[in-house]
Amino acid sequence: MGNEMSLNAEQVQLGYDGSTIIENLSVEVPMQQVTALIGPNGCGKSTLLKGLAGLLRPTRGGIELNGRSLESWPRRELAFEVAMLPQKPVAPEGIRVRELVEYGRFPYQGLMRGASREDRAVVAWAMEQTGVAGYAEKPVQALSGGQQQRVWIAMAIAQQANILLLDEPTTFLDWGHQLEVLELLAKLNREQKLTVVMSLHDLNQAAQFADHVLVMQQGTLLAAGAPKEVIETEMLASVFNVDADVEIRADGKPYCLAKGSMNRCRAPEWMKDAV
Repeated sequence: MGNEMSLNAEQVQLGYDGSTIIENLSVEVPMQQVTALIGPNGCGKSTLLKGLAGLLRPTRGGIELNGRSLESWPRRELAFEVAMLPQKPVAPEGIRVRELVEYGRFPYQGLMRGASREDRAVVAWAMEQTGVAGYAEKPVQALSGGQQQRVWIAMAIAQQANILLLDEPTTFLDWGHQLEVLELLAKLNREQKLTVVMSLHDLNQAAQFADHVLVMQQGTLLAAGAPKEVIETEMLASVFNVDADVEIRADGKPYCLAKGSMNRCRAPEWMKDAV
């Protein structure tokens, strides 16, 4: 993995079909760290990830990888540097685990060349790293949700990019499988120096597994920093409309305990009078 990597957006505007989702946002992604992107539904998390992956062109401002505009990167070259795992990826019907993981090697294969010995070795390594080697010949659809997500991550790391972007990688997984996926991503960051950027809904999981947190609200970046710096009661009230206590644990990580929504229903005056 390279040590001179950088990925940053400068006063970027992103959207779809003439509709602006993100306005005037600037951010620098910390390299070789785990970054959690948090914020309410519809705040622009998925849109930002697509922009950082080069899948969505800014209508204003710019996004640079290693000091070079993303728009100037050929798709094949960009795939060597950045991998993106979208929400709810769908595997082709009947595809086996090994075959899906092999998709991650496509950027390395020319039009006239199939899988090389190196490709096969990397695929085996990716399956081993993600704990799915034992399922190599099984159909992907035959696996549990958590196992399938690990297969998708195996495909992404088989791409051997320096930066991995994941859009809600724990969605629709039960608690145990969520932790399984997050522990895997933390392991890949720790052992492979992989830069991980992922959107998450669970704030305590973001606090536990991320080194850096980006807080979004209505298409803007509201806060950025270490979990204990940005996950605090005022932010939870203003961004998520939640009344919560935040404790700093012995390991320095914040823990949120929600007391209720700030929109908790209040009894109408006439009901109070009737009691």
